[in-house]
Amino acid sequence: MQYTDDELLKLFFEGDNPNYAFNLIVRKHQESVYWLVRRMVVSHDDANDIVQDVFLKAWQGLPFFRKDAALFTWLYRIATNESLSFLKKKKNRFMLPLIDVSKQLEETLEADVYYRGSEIEKKIQKAILKLPDKQRAVFNLRYHDEMKYEEMAEVMGTSVGALKASYHHAVKKIEKYINT
Repeated sequence: MQYTDDELLKLFFEGDNPNYAFNLIVRKHQESVYWLVRRMVVSHDDANDIVQDVFLKAWQGLPFFRKDAALFTWLYRIATNESLSFLKKKKNRFMLPLIDVSKQLEETLEADVYYRGSEIEKKIQKAILKLPDKQRAVFNLRYHDEMKYEEMAEVMGTSVGALKASYHHAVKKIEKYINT
């Protein structure tokens, strides 16, 4: 049986077994959270580690969940923040400028044995990796996850107008990269 997020939350808060309810939440959202994170950090292993952290934080935070946001946007917000934190730590740890981190992510994409895209898809992915981290997150949420700007505003903690501008700039940068 496929539960709605509201049913899963009710099962978690009012049911006899919150562990079971949380397991159902993880099963329902694990794949989409994984791909959200994977598009940000590129590495399969890093993505798996971050997804574990996301669901650990979700488990710890769910008893305090106020239901003022949808469950999936709350999970996406945790995943986005964890991905951005991971990338920031990576830059700080190696004292790398943005360009070097972007190049490292490109090299990871090139070496990825799981990647099955065509050459044009790979070029698009490289263009996306050249975007600043937050702009890349906005682009991925809109383009890959087809998220509405209002939902993105909840995930990113910013205004719809700022997101529209960020997405527009990201598209222009990607187009410029592809056409060179």
